[in-house]
Amino acid sequence: MASILYLLLPLLILMTISSVSNGQGPPSPGYYPSSRINSIGFDQAFRNLWGPQHQREDQGTLTIWLDSSSGSGFKSLYSYRSGYFGASIKLQPGYTAGVITSLYLSNNQDHPGNHDEVDIEFLGTTPDKPYTLQTNVYIRGSGDGRLIGRELRFHLWFDPTQDFHHYAVLWTPSELIFFVDDVPIRRYPRKSDATFPLRPMYLYGSIWDASSWATEEGRYKADYKYQPFVGQYRNFKIAGCTADGPSGCHPPPASPSGSGVLSQQQVAAMQWVQRNHLVYNYCYDPKRDHTEIPEC
Repeated sequence: MASILYLLLPLLILMTISSVSNGQGPPSPGYYPSSRINSIGFDQAFRNLWGPQHQREDQGTLTIWLDSSSGSGFKSLYSYRSGYFGASIKLQPGYTAGVITSLYLSNNQDHPGNHDEVDIEFLGTTPDKPYTLQTNVYIRGSGDGRLIGRELRFHLWFDPTQDFHHYAVLWTPSELIFFVDDVPIRRYPRKSDATFPLRPMYLYGSIWDASSWATEEGRYKADYKYQPFVGQYRNFKIAGCTADGPSGCHPPPASPSGSGVLSQQQVAAMQWVQRNHLVYNYCYDPKRDHTEIPEC
């Protein structure tokens, strides 16, 4: 009997590995909005905003990095009032606690102390734990620290340090939809004007030190013996309506129907992600003042 088990062991291991690998990813969303939008070169759509000495472009890949002297950030050439905004991003492995790598929409320079923001942020981590992808929405946030965040955080179903993956947000007049590799992971509907971004925003990217809160609420800080901390971006995609564009401009559709409604297949994929990989939802946080987040 023991000899039979010994012979069957490799097959059992192979079956187990196959079963696990087949169950790692979400079901197909059936629709891939990024494939309908052409990539755009960094210089065609962006400029450096800060830390120019910590930014380099080579063969279509933008690399930005943080060390003890500075981080780096970039900004789109135009502001937008709606659209699809995405990039393929690869993160640094190892110890990255306290470091944030981001792609986000904001009008903080146009409305300092009273700005809107839509965030895709990667919260750095320690080597024994996965990155956290944080999606967030600010509405008319205050510069005095009274920002009301609307965070949903995820642990991804893949290792974001091993390869480039595409992260995007679709901003329409009625909703925000966050995507990872074309899989919708979060839908934030416009339930009222007071809880939805309506003013034009620019698209930004950055890497910076957020040691005070980024990793386990500040328990682990950026450790510069591991510097530089690097973020890589490529395959930028923007299909947006500029702030001064024609009134008839519309953002690209979220689904194959051409409407703003996700298909049943897309909803099933999103539900799978939220069921298996959502690790924090601000709406269910008992520490939050729910009078400030009526959309919940």
